[in-house]
Amino acid sequence: MEYVSLGRSGLKVSRLGLGTFSFGDPAWQAWVLPEDQSKPIIRRAIELGINFIDTADMYSNGVSEEILGRCWPDFMRREELVLSTKAFGVTGPSVNERGLSRKHLFDAIDLSLRRLKTDYVDIYQLHRADHTTPIEESLEAMHDIVKSGKARYVGVSNMAAWQLMRTLAICDRRGWVRPTVIQNHYNLAYREEEREMLPLCALEGVGVTPWSPLARGFLAGNTPRDGKRQSKRATADPNIKAYFSEDHDYAVLDAVTACAKRNAVTMTQVALAWLLAKPIVSAPIIGATKISHVDDAVGALKAKLSAADIEALERPYRPHPVFLHL
Repeated sequence: MEYVSLGRSGLKVSRLGLGTFSFGDPAWQAWVLPEDQSKPIIRRAIELGINFIDTADMYSNGVSEEILGRCWPDFMRREELVLSTKAFGVTGPSVNERGLSRKHLFDAIDLSLRRLKTDYVDIYQLHRADHTTPIEESLEAMHDIVKSGKARYVGVSNMAAWQLMRTLAICDRRGWVRPTVIQNHYNLAYREEEREMLPLCALEGVGVTPWSPLARGFLAGNTPRDGKRQSKRATADPNIKAYFSEDHDYAVLDAVTACAKRNAVTMTQVALAWLLAKPIVSAPIIGATKISHVDDAVGALKAKLSAADIEALERPYRPHPVFLHL
């Protein structure tokens, strides 16, 4: 495993992070794995050197955090683990159990820590923009959470570049802890972040940990042109077709397939190797529902792409509507 600094911070993370969206309660999403099936995957990721694990309080309504909290102490010391969670989603029935208000963020971090069985998280992230709460209120609360010792670093997710720049400017002006990392949607089939977000992150020293590096499994070949879905998630997730169903999307998939054959690697490894070749990318967040998915992903660290490979992979891309900058 390789390790890199997260942005300009001194925090070292494994070159791949393990996402836990797929661990939790199958009643929440059809493809989600219960604890007995999740634990071996977490163990394998840690065995292969992954020290960076990402979750969120809304994944399976907190069950993902609970599973992770019961699993990680069996496999590593807290000092070895870089643990990240996120807040914004609904955590209860009342009007204040959601969003990014000071009240909710203070409540949410305590609930996450309880579920994760830890005194602090390494990275606490704003999961979405909250248009009902002044951003200054949210950022001051995050600063205070860090100063209280309940988080070490601050992160954001699913922002437009102007929102991130405003966030950084407010933090700098007020003397608050600024975001160390952003977790945004970025992969070979969705490259809109290259226009403004990635240059801004490079300039400001913000680490980039893309979610959905395989485009919800599209780049692994789980939703071919013939419509025969190759996985439970591909069958159950309507967003795959909504996001990646145009001819130019399949042209990108064809390029991934050809590159995989040419280099004798898997399609997953091609998609991840392309991301890892981007200097601004710190650690893509991989999802897994099988141990083999983790093994395949870690194999991407050895799958080096040539300049010709990268040009062939990028050539078919056409612009997309911007996703999830809510």
